[in-house]
Amino acid sequence: MLSFIARRVASGIVLVIAISVIAFALLYAGGGDIARRMLGEDASPETVAQKATELGLDQPLTQQFLTWASGLIRGDLGTSWFTSQPVSDAILSRLSVTLSLVFGAIVVVAFASVILGTLAATRRGWIDTAVQVLSLLATAIPAFLVALGLVLVFAVNLGWFKPTGYVQFTDSPAGWLSSITLPITALALGGIAGVTQQIRGSMIDSLRGDYVRTLRSRGLNAPSVLFQHVLRNAAGPGLAVLGVQFVGLIGGAVIIEQIFAIPGMGQVAVTATSQGDIPLVMGLVVVTAILVVILNLLVDLAQGWLNPKVRLS
Repeated sequence: MLSFIARRVASGIVLVIAISVIAFALLYAGGGDIARRMLGEDASPETVAQKATELGLDQPLTQQFLTWASGLIRGDLGTSWFTSQPVSDAILSRLSVTLSLVFGAIVVVAFASVILGTLAATRRGWIDTAVQVLSLLATAIPAFLVALGLVLVFAVNLGWFKPTGYVQFTDSPAGWLSSITLPITALALGGIAGVTQQIRGSMIDSLRGDYVRTLRSRGLNAPSVLFQHVLRNAAGPGLAVLGVQFVGLIGGAVIIEQIFAIPGMGQVAVTATSQGDIPLVMGLVVVTAILVVILNLLVDLAQGWLNPKVRLS
């Protein structure tokens, strides 16, 4: 098991390094005259050159990357060009908001998918048809349209939730739950559709397996066969899809945060990208990559626990 974890950690580190190199090259090489854009068209060439020197942009791209990477190893992601705030502080102050949104959506996706996938696979008939139709609709409708519909119905017309804004959990747990219910619902629907279909298909295949007939012939009752064996075998593929969904949920959170005016990493990303604040954008890329690696590691560990064959692959 330790070698399995070591391999996954090593591949995750390589992935973060590769993403950092590619993102740095694309952002800095494609940034054009960054100092000119920061100072405006009226700035003199001498002032622009001085600003470029101040930012280290007069150095070769390789030297700039090595300087940035050495800071990253020390835990220093640099300083925002526009706010002069440390990048790590700018991200950490918003990270908890985005994580509460994304991990809340993952929990909803996991529970709803297991329930719907199990019902569809075991009951079949009209329940299976309804689940598949709803899954198709949830996949086809973009998250931002779902979000707008939820705001109109449950916030504007019914008044059950606030249409925008975010309340910290430490300030008011009830207010926090009210502020993230609609965003999490909008973010999770597409994920529920994909994971439900995967669990449904895996469970149907498992229910047709010879080992299920053997277990039943030995007198094992139906709930034990379903939850201790069939669902466990189907959970592996479902977890794999859930790990892929995490990347989509982070991307979707950027849009959802804009619609619901939630002060998370999405708002920072949009502002930094529109301003050309490259150190802040690089910090967001690295933090997001690390989050994806950590979650996929957890998914791999869960799959390895459910199916020992995965640890040998």
